[in-house]
Amino acid sequence: MTTIAPDARMADAQRTYPPHAAVVSWLFFDWAAQPYFTLITTFVFAPYFATSIAPNPAAGQSLWAFAMAAAGLAIALLSPVLGAIADASGRRKPWIAGFGVVLVLASCTLWIGRPGDHAIIPLLLTAVALASVGAEFATVFNNAMMPTLVPPERIGRLSGTGWATGYVGGIVSLIIVLGLLAANPETGRTLLGLTPLFGLDPVSHQGDRIVGPLTGIWFVIFVTPLFLFTPDYPAKRPLRDALHEGLSELKRSIKGLPKQKSLAAFLLANMIYTDGLVSLFAFGGIYAAGTFGWHTIQIGTFGIMLAITGAFGAWFGGKLDDRLGPQRVIAGSLLLLLLSVAAILLVDKDSVLFVKVTPPQAGAPLFSSAAERAYLVLGCLIGAAGGPLQAASRTLLIRLAPKDRIAQYFGLFALTGKVTSFTGPLLIGMITAATASQKAGMAVLVVFFVAGLGLLMRVRE
Repeated sequence: MTTIAPDARMADAQRTYPPHAAVVSWLFFDWAAQPYFTLITTFVFAPYFATSIAPNPAAGQSLWAFAMAAAGLAIALLSPVLGAIADASGRRKPWIAGFGVVLVLASCTLWIGRPGDHAIIPLLLTAVALASVGAEFATVFNNAMMPTLVPPERIGRLSGTGWATGYVGGIVSLIIVLGLLAANPETGRTLLGLTPLFGLDPVSHQGDRIVGPLTGIWFVIFVTPLFLFTPDYPAKRPLRDALHEGLSELKRSIKGLPKQKSLAAFLLANMIYTDGLVSLFAFGGIYAAGTFGWHTIQIGTFGIMLAITGAFGAWFGGKLDDRLGPQRVIAGSLLLLLLSVAAILLVDKDSVLFVKVTPPQAGAPLFSSAAERAYLVLGCLIGAAGGPLQAASRTLLIRLAPKDRIAQYFGLFALTGKVTSFTGPLLIGMITAATASQKAGMAVLVVFFVAGLGLLMRVRE
């Protein structure tokens, strides 16, 4: 297999990059990993856990928040260390494979989550946290491969296309679940009016629980092209030597951050607005389930619509990234997110922006009430902004970070994306538990986007 010089700056100077098949295979990582975020943490399993396994939706939101907070803390502490070691050792794929195994095994465990079984809750939350750790760590090392795949002027498009590919993968996986596997417990039929495949029982929510094994199988199948066709860095030194050198380099990089004011400001901004965005995606489905009484079919359909707008937003944002620069794309995305979240807080089942409306009626068609349609529109705006925000963020990091320590800085990038990632879920969980109000818990996200936008204004490319 062809290898790439370990110093990415040499690659830039020589302008030598792998063939198109290698780039396409790299894009499939986003496709492979996305069902974990789409099916498990956002649109299917998380709402199912909150409404059918936990004692009540508010308690479910709180418990899920604490599990995500624990996973975020582990990711924050270990990401920069592992990234520094990977830079020193040279290889990326072994790390992706190792953490991919964690993701697959933990995701498959979710099948055991039967409705109303409170005794299984600790094991389920542990499995979800481990799957999150596996997915996020694998993503760190996948991101670190980007500078070797395309010239610098095409990094924005590559990043945007990767996020768009992931969103499309999420859409396809949602369609499979909603159309063929998960059925309404009352009718016994899927969204397409079919009997669930494999005899999945709607009453015991087997269609919701199957998303765990499906996520694991999906990852194994679609990450395989990355290992077959995308070149890796060559091994530079044994793991023990890499550990020593990597930790030394990490210490020097952290000490040097105060001198790199723009990079430090960006990492701090990323820390704050990523916390808000991840919390928003993680609890959007749970919030809708509690506010409107949505079940898997409604939440999954909403997820498909959101993912479609997210894919378009990421793709279009990648083009704007190369043309206008990633910082402007990030700022515009944050403004749209801020306005959308503020508007969502003014939508309830019987009111929209302080205007009284007819609440959803039992047996009515999907999204027939004005409040539900307003939530759909605002959710799609969030999807359209979330894709380019995340894609442009990793592009901006590549522009600001030293090229020969890119995995280490992607580790710091993951650190700032996770070091306080427990804060958002924790605050949501605490406020929701204290007030017994999902709306009060979600209101805290406004602060994250305002603070992130303010810090971003201090960054100079």
